[in-house]
Amino acid sequence: MKTRRLFREDVYMKEATAVVTGLETRGEKMLVTLDQTVFFPTGGGQSCDTGILGGLKVVDVFEEEDEIYHQVVFDEENQSELQIGDSVKISIDWARRFDNMQRHCGEHIMSGIFYELYGGVNRGFHMGEDYMTIDISLEEKPEFDKITWDMAKEVELRTNMVIWQNLPVITRHFDRREDAENLPLRKALAFDEDITIVCVGSIDNPSDCVACCGTHPATAGQVGMVKIYKVENNKGMFRIYFEAGERAFRQYQDRFDVLTTLENRLSAGFSDLMDKYEAQQEKTKETRDRLYHLTKAVVRKEAESIKTDICPAFVKKYNILSISDILDIGKELQGCIPTIAFLVHNPSNTVLLFSDRFDCGKLVKENVSIYGGKGGGGKQSARAIFSREEYVDTFIDLIEKHLR
Repeated sequence: MKTRRLFREDVYMKEATAVVTGLETRGEKMLVTLDQTVFFPTGGGQSCDTGILGGLKVVDVFEEEDEIYHQVVFDEENQSELQIGDSVKISIDWARRFDNMQRHCGEHIMSGIFYELYGGVNRGFHMGEDYMTIDISLEEKPEFDKITWDMAKEVELRTNMVIWQNLPVITRHFDRREDAENLPLRKALAFDEDITIVCVGSIDNPSDCVACCGTHPATAGQVGMVKIYKVENNKGMFRIYFEAGERAFRQYQDRFDVLTTLENRLSAGFSDLMDKYEAQQEKTKETRDRLYHLTKAVVRKEAESIKTDICPAFVKKYNILSISDILDIGKELQGCIPTIAFLVHNPSNTVLLFSDRFDCGKLVKENVSIYGGKGGGGKQSARAIFSREEYVDTFIDLIEKHLR
């Protein structure tokens, strides 16, 4: 039995009464079919509606052979007494539905503008949780071979201008391809029957006109706004990252909050924020360069100091220098170590072993696990890391006695 699609008749219908026509269990899934439904099934790049069916949560809706299946869930406290022939109340999560309507319609308008301005054909559409994407293929106007950021900004402006005009969004259903093909479509039809065409604006001069089975608001103004975030090359096409509707507005709020925070921290206004940021980056670079050269000088001086009084099984501990700095000291000592040198990074309980005579990696591998440590390395240098400070001295003492 073909399910009557009430969302086609009135996209703003939030609830209705329906008769259960089928109950089916697939694995752990409980599926219900109805004589009519307000639930839009997943399709056309748009996620399905969710909501309530006979007091049960609807978590997924999909279509198979003209039937719409509603996956419901229940637990021990909410057992289902549904039977075929029951009359049940059904209602959708309207916030989710309207979110999908805004996003899907925003995509339509923007795709239509890309086609109008640059001959760009939408070859892929995805509605993600954090953003939407479309893949634009430049096919119709040979003078355009790439989409620049300025081109994307022009599309964004023109898309929002359509929204500001609050043009009508009209959905038409056709049984035959011949009837639908009379409309000014931006993409060739892929179906021969049961065709839905969505047109933004008038038939004579539409902002977009394309086949689509999704849900859309009655006017473009309800989309609210569209914001493009990024353009990137993707398999010979151009992937556009964007958002529409309340999601775009909330992301704009979040990003503006970050911008305001940066302005306050840099004591800048919007007009000179980038100048202040660049100045801060340059100052940071100068500081990093100065620190690098100072650290190298300290490493060289420390290595020279050690060489003057180095002894067998030499031990020295460091609190400020990093492990990388200590490794550099060890490299400077190569060729001057009588037996073995232990340089310790106190903050991480790490022992760095250096030797010109013994296999440091082998010493670590054979002894580090005795004290619950871990580590490894090569012949001339290795490291052993411990969870507790007291294991450091015990490990060093063990290795020293082992080498006597």
